[in-house]
Amino acid sequence: MAYADACVHPYPSGDSSLPRMALEARECGYSIIVSDVGEGEFYGVRAVRGVIVRERTAKDAIRAVRRAPDDAIVSVCAGDAGFTRSMVSFPGVHILKGVHLAGKFAFDHVAARTAAEKGVCVEIDLAPIIAYRGRERQRVLACYADILHLQRRYGFGLCIGSNARSVLGQRSVREASGLCSLFGMREEECIAAFSSVEGLLEPSGPVRVVP
Repeated sequence: MAYADACVHPYPSGDSSLPRMALEARECGYSIIVSDVGEGEFYGVRAVRGVIVRERTAKDAIRAVRRAPDDAIVSVCAGDAGFTRSMVSFPGVHILKGVHLAGKFAFDHVAARTAAEKGVCVEIDLAPIIAYRGRERQRVLACYADILHLQRRYGFGLCIGSNARSVLGQRSVREASGLCSLFGMREEECIAAFSSVEGLLEPSGPVRVVP
């Protein structure tokens, strides 16, 4: 079982090089990182090319997904309910990102069921849990609790990303599990989420989820 940080942003998106972030990831307990800049293997950590689609219309997003390299993990940022439903059903989309930024009803029961059927994971982004304070942080935790509730009902995959732009933003497996416990995620659910990227890279195998 290979644990993965589902999204990091090395230089020039961030301020740390890809090899340096891979080394930090190894120290944090990961063997895979999904990077929006570069790919390769460094210090025993596999850096997988990640493509993040931020287009706001389904037509533009579908065009971007089709242009993505075959070996890339393709993440699409959530939008309104109609957009999100379209994206989780479109072939080639692996991860739905940014649900906490997309509004209360962006990810509903229909999208959750479709994500489970299509093998699309929903990302738990640790960055806002770390950076936000007060009401804004509570809103993010409530959003993640809602996602977790839907995941337990429909069984779609979750993945966990630090979205770090520096080695200072990367978190160990233990720290990430602690942050996820703030919205009720159990240890076995965290383990499944850490290993879900491995399932996406091996589509013949199932994405590990917890019933």
